Amino acid sequence: MCGIVGFVTSKYSIEEKKEQINQMMDRIIHRGPDSSGEFVDKHVALGFRRLSIIDLKSGDQPIFNEDRTKAIIFNGEIYNFQELRKELEAKGHIFTTKADTEVILHGYEEYGTDIVKKLRGMFAFAIWDREKQELFGARDHFGIKPYYYYQGNDTFMFGSEIKSFLDHPDFVKEVNPRALKPYMTFQYSAIDETFFKNVYRIPEGHYFFVRNGELEMTQYWDAQFSEEDMSLEQAIDLIDEAVQESVAAHSISDVKLGTFLSSGVDSSFVTSVSKPNYTFSIGFGDKSYNESHEAKKLTERLGLRNFSKLVTSEEAFEAFPNIQYHLDEPASNPSCVPLYFLAKLAREQVTVVLSGEGADELFAGYTDYGFATKAKSVRVFAEKLKQLPKKSRYRLARTIKKMPNFKGSLHLYKSLAPAEEFFIGQAFVFEETEADVYLQPKFRKSETVREIAQRQYDKVPDLPEVKKMQYLDIHQWMPKDILLKADKMTMAHSLEARTPLLDIRMMELAERIPVKYLLNAENTKYAFRKAANRHLPDEWADREKLGFPVPIKDWLHEEKFYKEVRGVFEADFVPEFFDQEKILDMLDKNYTQEIDARRKIWTIYSFLVWYKVYFIDEK
Repeated sequence: MCGIVGFVTSKYSIEEKKEQINQMMDRIIHRGPDSSGEFVDKHVALGFRRLSIIDLKSGDQPIFNEDRTKAIIFNGEIYNFQELRKELEAKGHIFTTKADTEVILHGYEEYGTDIVKKLRGMFAFAIWDREKQELFGARDHFGIKPYYYYQGNDTFMFGSEIKSFLDHPDFVKEVNPRALKPYMTFQYSAIDETFFKNVYRIPEGHYFFVRNGELEMTQYWDAQFSEEDMSLEQAIDLIDEAVQESVAAHSISDVKLGTFLSSGVDSSFVTSVSKPNYTFSIGFGDKSYNESHEAKKLTERLGLRNFSKLVTSEEAFEAFPNIQYHLDEPASNPSCVPLYFLAKLAREQVTVVLSGEGADELFAGYTDYGFATKAKSVRVFAEKLKQLPKKSRYRLARTIKKMPNFKGSLHLYKSLAPAEEFFIGQAFVFEETEADVYLQPKFRKSETVREIAQRQYDKVPDLPEVKKMQYLDIHQWMPKDILLKADKMTMAHSLEARTPLLDIRMMELAERIPVKYLLNAENTKYAFRKAANRHLPDEWADREKLGFPVPIKDWLHEEKFYKEVRGVFEADFVPEFFDQEKILDMLDKNYTQEIDARRKIWTIYSFLVWYKVYFIDEK
């Protein structure tokens, strides 16, 4: 696990490039405090910060091929590198390290761009071809590892974190005015261009070339959902086997490894299978915001050690500017806060953790996929209505939508309606028209929420509604929120997080599972929970999803923290973005409990703290 950064330009001397690349590497030293490496020539500079996980003695980068015509820098882990290495050695390739990085390099020599289709893991890498004077790079299938690029002033920059670009003389730091409005609804940076103007992400499942200053992008993987004829028992067996195999593959390490453990089924399943020497949990004191109690109970039953911490409100607010700094872009997902402290706690004991991300997207664990009532009778009735022809379902859904609300109406509507009509992902903070009320005119222009979601829906028009929603989340919510915060919050503390439930082999199975075993009248993530139940007590396998409970509501009703947020809302720079009077009014009414606007306030607060960190206090 590491951090990479580089740039392609014919400007500057080699000495100037060396100085620049070292400044850029210093920015991301938290991603790799163990060592660094660089390669600089007339046209390129490659920089690497290392957190040693595999091949502790000889895994430094950049790594070169046999004749030193190609150099690679790589961030991530390849879980099938040993079998690929044997294959490549049989074809005559000579390895100088035991690191997984070298497999990618020799694989590119042997297979060209097809090497990315052979990799199982999380990765962001760049290979410089000294003969062709071209850059080749790729990002993993799901976007587990972050990867950004910037083009400007005859320079192409790329790296694991945007902040590494700040020190390059050709980087122009500007706020992207089109990013703020979608963020107000989604709670994360939702469009292709980031909050920094002209900085983009390499999309998940893509590779790229840079030749003669031109960027060429190609998609090499996408989810291919289908429905395979299988029994429930077969589905459970397949999931159980796949989880056990993936956990084993993700546990290969030359350093100490543990697991994140909440009260939920995903991390509990991973922990029960891996049985690590270390488990880590976090909470906020009050029982309703503290999952560490349940985590402790599970580890006691499994005979494992658990390390836990209660985060105080004061600690959370003190750390919040640093959290936004490490995220690179504003993110108002409340779980960023406990995840930051959880990573800090884990790093005191281990260098690698297994985490539970991905199961909800792959196996339909979110209630927003159409599990909107606790009434079993309504759920059973909805399952019968799902058997109607598509046109009849859609027509009935639109009729229900026009009717006065009744018990179970939301569940029936979401069970029958086209996904495109109601679902934009797992977060919905501001309605767009409401965002316009608070935003200054300059920031009201962007892609609409519907356009952002529809771009994904247009690729899968014939899928069942649940799988359409999964597809959207795999390309929006997962890479731009869930995976991004997981990477940034762990790497802030030089901790590697691995996601065994989000793996290309797991995905190949998940794509085939029938919808009736994903979400039905019994539960969300139904077959997955049944597989987990073979390893966990019922109360863990069937537990309702909580996420990371965070006491934002309590914070904003407590005078001390209300005043802290108000101090930011009152700042001189705020009117550039918002109608200051209106956001202060919303904050005040929330404090006096006339309204409940906690998520809206936190979303605005997160953006303003991020802006203050990067554009006012950054030096």
